[in-house]
Amino acid sequence: MQRAETKARVRALQLLYAWDLTGRPSLRTVIARVAGMCERAPGHTDRAAELAEKGIAGLAGFDHLVSKPARPARLERVGIIERNILRLALAEIAEGATPSRVVIDEAVKLAQWFAGAKAPGFVNGVLDTAARQLGAL
Repeated sequence: MQRAETKARVRALQLLYAWDLTGRPSLRTVIARVAGMCERAPGHTDRAAELAEKGIAGLAGFDHLVSKPARPARLERVGIIERNILRLALAEIAEGATPSRVVIDEAVKLAQWFAGAKAPGFVNGVLDTAARQLGAL
């Protein structure tokens, strides 16, 4: 059984993925589309929507921060899932409500579930470096 926060992170990743793939419309539009596919009432907001909004709001800063440790791979070549996992984790680290190590562990877990075999190590390394640069570790 997954914890509520883990479920929220999974849903936030799904929202960011849909947002990225559909040309980056408003997050409310994405939530309404996803709700329609899942047969839920649109407008249902929870921790997932909050995390996705924070990931989008800090997009430029997060991408800049991630591009330094990810330099060998170059951010634009990093998969869409991995990029969004990194964005969500950095939004949570910047928020400061959850310990950085917990956020990094959860991000690695998301990478194990949704990305390629090398993604967990990549996500861990990039987030560790970025969190240290932010003074969160």
